Amino acid sequence: MIIDFHTHCFPDDMAIKVVPHLAKAAGIKPFLNGTLTGLKESMKVAGIDFCVIQNIATKPSQTPIINDWAAKVQGNGIISFGSIHPDYPHWEDELIRIKDFGIKGLKFHPDYQRFFIDDEKMFKLYERIFELDLIVLFHAGLDIGLDPPYHCTPDRLLKIMEMFPGGKIVAAHMGGYDYWDQVECLLVGKDIYIDTSYSFNDLGPEKMLRLIELHGTDKVLFATDSPWTEQQVEATNITNLKLTIQDKKKIMGENAAKLLSI
Repeated sequence: MIIDFHTHCFPDDMAIKVVPHLAKAAGIKPFLNGTLTGLKESMKVAGIDFCVIQNIATKPSQTPIINDWAAKVQGNGIISFGSIHPDYPHWEDELIRIKDFGIKGLKFHPDYQRFFIDDEKMFKLYERIFELDLIVLFHAGLDIGLDPPYHCTPDRLLKIMEMFPGGKIVAAHMGGYDYWDQVECLLVGKDIYIDTSYSFNDLGPEKMLRLIELHGTDKVLFATDSPWTEQQVEATNITNLKLTIQDKKKIMGENAAKLLSI
């Protein structure tokens, strides 16, 4: 079983506008058009069984709308994460709705949502999320489409891990895009998941393998950041690493299946 833990798509009418806008801001070319249909076609080509769609509420008012859509598209290989904007006033009620929808976790993009992950205003929200046994995935490190400061760095992640031991936390982009030296110093071997999304081309196979082996294969999740990378290529990149077959199985799907309880 192969699970891509970090993908993006949008309602068709939004995808036409959003994907070109994000591509221009980041200076990169998307491999898909950002629609659910496009993602499912890519899954078939790449042999991927499940994709986790990571939704982001960039405005408080978007929060319930995004979670409604996330719930609607679940099924047939699609697992959706919800989103809470930190300034959404009814976040407690929305977390209950997310749980009732059967959604397994939430995505935060602190740069787009404009908050530092270790800001005290977030602590009650995190506490309730973990009480509900939900997963939190953070965009971690630099965002190539945005200017600094960056709001989720390895040192800030370490603070959150220490404050909320046992919380199910995933740090995208191998723990922090372009912060991999800090990841190695502060996060590897700790009780945090890292995903492989949008990192292989920058790290290369040797550095990628090094980080994976230092962190431990039980806490690494295959992920692509589709549509910003090509799923089939990313899957091949990971399976070609000099790892044991069992370790590859863990990374490509077994760890995610355990985390998601599927």
